[in-house]
Amino acid sequence: MIGISKLYCGTVEPSDALRYGRKAADLPSHLLQFSEDKKPIVVWNCTRSCNLKCVHCYSQSQRKKYEGEMTTEEGLRLLDSLADFGAPVVLFSGGEPLMREDLFELIRHARKVGLRAVISTNGTLIKPEVAERLKDFDLSYVGVSLDGTEDVNDHFRGVEGAFARAMSGIRACLNAKLKVGLRFTINRRNVDEIPAIFRIIEEEGIPRVCFYHLVYAGRGSALIEEALDLERTREAVDQIIDFTAEIHAKGNPIEVLTVDNHCDGPYIYLRMLRENPERAEEVLQLLKFNEGNSSGRGIACVSWDGSVHPDQFWRHLTLGNVRERGFGEIWTDRDNELLMKIKTKKDHVTGRCAQCKWLDVCAGNFRVRAEAMTGDLWAPDPACYLTDEEIGLA
Repeated sequence: MIGISKLYCGTVEPSDALRYGRKAADLPSHLLQFSEDKKPIVVWNCTRSCNLKCVHCYSQSQRKKYEGEMTTEEGLRLLDSLADFGAPVVLFSGGEPLMREDLFELIRHARKVGLRAVISTNGTLIKPEVAERLKDFDLSYVGVSLDGTEDVNDHFRGVEGAFARAMSGIRACLNAKLKVGLRFTINRRNVDEIPAIFRIIEEEGIPRVCFYHLVYAGRGSALIEEALDLERTREAVDQIIDFTAEIHAKGNPIEVLTVDNHCDGPYIYLRMLRENPERAEEVLQLLKFNEGNSSGRGIACVSWDGSVHPDQFWRHLTLGNVRERGFGEIWTDRDNELLMKIKTKKDHVTGRCAQCKWLDVCAGNFRVRAEAMTGDLWAPDPACYLTDEEIGLA
């Protein structure tokens, strides 16, 4: 994650991270990206079932019951294992996590063993009473996927009325004083909706938004042609920065992040060098703390069947299964040569990534995207929009 509001608007300074010692167990959620021990935030796809049929779904979920999903008891053991390993956060995802009948029991246990709990949801199943229960169970955050205004979003979700129900769920969270934010995946079909998303945020009083760059996984693999070209990506990132600055100038310090394209970090730094060189070095320090892409290190995924992956998009690579071994044992298995390479990916990337002067800031960006486009895990990420001059090659 790249904190646009943190980096560009100065809502978090380097001393904030240092003040907490940069240990994941001690950091508040909004500073976890700056931790130095990088215990992984674990995305648990606790179910594959979903009431929608999103065109870019990495889990290729449908509205049906899937065989082989982890039981309640297995889920409780997983949460114990994550807590024992020191993971700071478990993110309940899916499919649609609210389709899992024991979700509240799992959230309660996660909190009991010291994990911060968040959910990633389409928001359509959040009734006022559900929001109140989530608040009572001490859920830290609700991320609601919204990919545009009504017509655009419903097209993406594959179900008419999804936008209206998601907005109802968001309002229920706000009324329950439960922190809620938007998740927006940028592509050609909806990039022009970015201004509308910021209007919704302002009008509804939503405190957080994450703009995701498209990753080619699951049904999203069929959308490669819908990915923005490099120039349009730069324009979209600039637009996000500009809208963030505009809102902050009004005294509304919403949290804005971009996700899944770590060249956004150097891009912001280069923009700061032009506009505010005095703060640019502070921005660079935070980017170095962040360390770029952390698949296989600062982010992990456990699938509905217990399979462990380096991140939620890397579903074709299984590192082990928590039904057979503890999460910590799988995650630190030095005999897994590929896992060890992923943890030190900067040493293995090739081409312009290997020669890039921002490698320590970006960490080679998204390996899944490179593999999807070239068949080579270590090839340059095709979504990097920085020029040769900007990365020190020209």
